[in-house]
Amino acid sequence: MAARIPRVPVREQDPEIRAKNFKEVCLGYSDEEALLEAKRCLNCKKPACMTACPVSVKIPFFIAQVAAGNFAEAAKIIAIDSSLPAICGRVCPQECQCEGSCVMGVKGEPVAIGKLERFVADWSRENNVKFLEKKPFNGKKVAVVGSGPGGLACASDLAKLGYGVTIFEVLHKPGGVLTYGIPEFRLPKDTVVAAEIENVKALGVKIETNVVVGRTITIDDMFDKEGFDAVFIGSGAGLPKFMDIPGENLNGVVSANEFLTRSNLMKAYKEGSRTPIYVGNKVCVVGGGNVAMDAARTALRLGAEVTVVYRRTEKELPARAEEVHHAKEEGIQFRLLTNPVEIVGNEKGWVTGIKCEQMELGEPDASGRRSPVAVPDSHFTIDTDVVIMALGTSPNPLIAQTTPGLERNRKGGIVANEDGVTSREGVFAGGDAVTGAATVILAMGAGKRAAAAIDEYLKNKK
Repeated sequence: MAARIPRVPVREQDPEIRAKNFKEVCLGYSDEEALLEAKRCLNCKKPACMTACPVSVKIPFFIAQVAAGNFAEAAKIIAIDSSLPAICGRVCPQECQCEGSCVMGVKGEPVAIGKLERFVADWSRENNVKFLEKKPFNGKKVAVVGSGPGGLACASDLAKLGYGVTIFEVLHKPGGVLTYGIPEFRLPKDTVVAAEIENVKALGVKIETNVVVGRTITIDDMFDKEGFDAVFIGSGAGLPKFMDIPGENLNGVVSANEFLTRSNLMKAYKEGSRTPIYVGNKVCVVGGGNVAMDAARTALRLGAEVTVVYRRTEKELPARAEEVHHAKEEGIQFRLLTNPVEIVGNEKGWVTGIKCEQMELGEPDASGRRSPVAVPDSHFTIDTDVVIMALGTSPNPLIAQTTPGLERNRKGGIVANEDGVTSREGVFAGGDAVTGAATVILAMGAGKRAAAAIDEYLKNKK
């Protein structure tokens, strides 16, 4: 039966229409579509999809409930392992995790696990179905630094175990990259993100915003003055990287981090915003990851003609295939095997172009990808008003610098083992603050592992 049912396509906004608005691109499954897609699942005895999920959601079990029409029971099963299902269903790279391991994908298309998770989460929100089971307060308190996916996952798991949890967030709205990084057209803020944060707060988790850990309060203060028994650092990686090429100080050069934060958190895309955003007529986005796609598609919606510049081929693009596909549908141009060497400006200090060189692929580098090599005498200039650098981010060093005994690696990340244990007793860390920029689901997995380790640590602490 399952093998004979083709994968149910998800409905989307028309590319020409969505390229001019910030409404969500994917419209999700209807009840009937979800039922049909769920019936494609083979319910494997050894489900590789579960093993490939960083938070180990019981995938075949919740899909079986969807196939039976028991949506509330499906939501209950997901809630055991994931506190952010509507978010994960939208932004997780399922194609290289759960869906990438689906047996159905060997000879055809894998089950649309992400779209089914999203369906169940959205159905639960729309029908006010919540699962807030937790143990009584056990008398111990844990501080969580950062309200991004890692912090929220750690906080919710600890709250379920009976700990008093307080999250400290540097910005005026919680959510971390979920709020300031991922655009509205991929992840709606006032409905999806806000609702899932409210579910975490409903477990008893407190969130204090506008707190700069390392300035407003230190990790030592959390132990000595606030009486916390353990601390989890999930502060993410918000320090943008640049290329260190001539012209990067010109007006019109901006990091993707700042560009997306202004657009998302400060609502700069709205007419009359008190936090304006400059886009110009032509935008070049340098980079090929998901953040580059987000910045490019945001700039397009703000009225610019957009070109993505990437030094390898499309095969090596690190962005999700779905995001690249959507970007192309919307009219974004790609200049591949192209590497910027200088940003050109006028006498007033504004960007007028980006000088590049043609590349070709050589031998594989340490990551296994073929290294780009410059083609001699191949320079050319692309006319542009704005250059958005989307080259990744690294952890902000402030917390590590103000926490004695907390070891950092050469890239600025906090040194921690698989369970989040750091060199400082009682301090745990995970997600981008440890690894550098990665994915939402990997940060959640790190937060969950750290929560289990904190529970074990506090149970055994004398």
